[in-house]
Amino acid sequence: MENQDKVYDLEECTALFAERVRDFCLKLPKNATNAVYIPQLLRAGSSPGANYIEANESIGDKDFKMKIKTCRRESKESGYWLRLIITDGSQEQENERVYLRQEAKEFVLIFNAILKKRGE
Repeated sequence: MENQDKVYDLEECTALFAERVRDFCLKLPKNATNAVYIPQLLRAGSSPGANYIEANESIGDKDFKMKIKTCRRESKESGYWLRLIITDGSQEQENERVYLRQEAKEFVLIFNAILKKRGE
């Protein structure tokens, strides 16, 4: 019988998001605009995972909340850069953009829920 109680591993999910953002950026067209946007997206897209790791190693509740707020902020920023980035117009890249923007929005909701649970 299959285990139907899936464990949601936020550290793993944020790492997978960072990898997908990286792979998406590698396939984007090279132009002057993307030369500015791609580094921003790469930084923002990998930041939630790195900050979530730091939050789990925090030295107290205040530190934890600050790191989670950074995760939330960087998730929002990822969605922003994904909106602005210039794709090659292919359905594949547009589908990946939509997927990644949705994932970024879901991370914002998750980090909001974590903060709410902690009394923020």
